[in-house]
Amino acid sequence: MSKLIPILLFVVATIGHVAARDVPAELRGRWVITRELPATTISCWGTDQAKALIGTEIQYTVDSFRWKDKIVNHPKIEAAIVSAQQFHDENSGHGTNGSEVSFGQLGIRSHDATQITLDHPPFEITRATTEIPGDAVLLKDKKIIVFSICNLYFEAKRLAAHSKKR
Repeated sequence: MSKLIPILLFVVATIGHVAARDVPAELRGRWVITRELPATTISCWGTDQAKALIGTEIQYTVDSFRWKDKIVNHPKIEAAIVSAQQFHDENSGHGTNGSEVSFGQLGIRSHDATQITLDHPPFEITRATTEIPGDAVLLKDKKIIVFSICNLYFEAKRLAAHSKKR
């Protein structure tokens, strides 16, 4: 039995390391929030708060992400493929006056999309929310991500990396 203890410790340490995943490569880089998307949702934000996001940047590195002065190091990462129906069901209300959001409203034309969630401790962005813009995103394509904050949906576009001249 004593010979198994080092092996078990190695296995547990290895599994723990695998669970602490890096930010996916397709998300890494700088993104600028370009516009609010026309979803039919009920939000805890007003027009001024939504407009204040436009033009701000989100940056993802291998092991962190940042929006303005809010930095999250080593977030717990979850990635999943969500279908259009699953997304609608999980993010829409069920009453006649409830929120409704669909891939179509967000400009996502496929039947499914990759959703990446970066878990973090709460940050006070406004009194209404502790979400950080970009902490849960849908990959629309290689150059566009979609995210929500306070039940408003936004689009962000990848900023081109500057090429270095020789």
